[in-house]
Amino acid sequence: HRTNETDTNQASRCGATVSFASDLVAEERKGRGKMAGRRNHMRTAKKGWDVVLGRGTGWNAVHTIPCRTDETTKGPTDGQVRNDWTREQVADVFHAPLLELVHRAANVHRIYHDPRQVQKCTLLSIKTGGCPENCNYCSQSSHWSKETGTKATKLMAIDEIYQAAVRAKEAGSTRFCMGAAWRGPSQVGKGQFGRVLETVKKVRALGMEVCTTLGMLTPEQAQQLRLAGLTAYNHNLDTSPEYYEKVTTTRKYSDRLETLKHVREAGISICSGGIIGLGEEETDRIGLFLQLATLPEHPESVPVNSLVAVPGTPFEDHKEPTAFELVRCIATARILMPKSMVRLSAGRMKLGASDQAMCFLAGANSIFSGDELLTTKNNDEHEDAMLFQQLGLEGRPAFLPYSGGGPSSSDPDFEDAEEREENAVSQ
Repeated sequence: HRTNETDTNQASRCGATVSFASDLVAEERKGRGKMAGRRNHMRTAKKGWDVVLGRGTGWNAVHTIPCRTDETTKGPTDGQVRNDWTREQVADVFHAPLLELVHRAANVHRIYHDPRQVQKCTLLSIKTGGCPENCNYCSQSSHWSKETGTKATKLMAIDEIYQAAVRAKEAGSTRFCMGAAWRGPSQVGKGQFGRVLETVKKVRALGMEVCTTLGMLTPEQAQQLRLAGLTAYNHNLDTSPEYYEKVTTTRKYSDRLETLKHVREAGISICSGGIIGLGEEETDRIGLFLQLATLPEHPESVPVNSLVAVPGTPFEDHKEPTAFELVRCIATARILMPKSMVRLSAGRMKLGASDQAMCFLAGANSIFSGDELLTTKNNDEHEDAMLFQQLGLEGRPAFLPYSGGGPSSSDPDFEDAEEREENAVSQ
């Protein structure tokens, strides 16, 4: 369908309301969802369905959205950005018939994102093994290093990391992510953390988005990362609060939430999601998404990971999730957090081309490229290139404005280092 005068007239004859707006805004009014579209979009609504029509032939030409806001359901409007989800509402989304759920998610996805764009990211382990945490799924824990055979390494040299970032950019990645097997920077002292800060500056100068995952942060450390020009900070919640102690006992769920608070207050965009396949129940997956969707601000990025069971870890015998389970989680994340990037992360090697296509249809718009994800193998770059060609996908440029997240992830000129430092001192 394409928007034209006939569409408008037909919508009006159906008793629907048509309106224009410059920004995408959703609100509840008199028990019915009222969705306004971007400039040159219009909205029709009839008995629990919204149809957002756009002029032109691009990705945002037409979207049919089941909004579930009629007098019988009184539920939230699909595509509406909100932070007051209830467990019952999240469960209602999660348990929808899979094909209906994917259809709804695909329509929501097109409101805020170009469905052809999938960002390629590269994740590098800059310090492997020797971690004092006891996350039962992780091969980098020192608690079972003998069983996994993972040897602790030193922090990589700045130039070595920089050259890896250069190769990643040449291969098409626009976001470079660095992970260190630390409990947090406080564990290792100022020297090693200072080297990470210098590395962030150098990689950012390549014109790449930069993300780090370094464990728990203090407010001061988060501020230092912001001053270095960090794009986003990854700190996954992993699972629900109720199941968390079955995953690790060396930290609390509240510790994770506190670090996210420090990152948010420092002005850095948050990357936070979870892992499915940890032995959790569906109620725990619902609990995870409830936590993420009710944060003060939705994460800029929501990684959805599927467990890669590593021999020697306590979770080595856990059954890996099916492709349909992964799709369900991606679609749920897309509906609950419509502006966020939903990142198809660990476990992608087990998926066929059609499985990955369904993930993209359900709202995933990011993958990790490269040979490894920290300590586990990843999909072949040539296979990814062929998949993109077959599906008509294209990479997402660095610093293309994000619907979610702050200026740290959308502005390539997010103050230079000296200006950031001067502003921090003056404040």
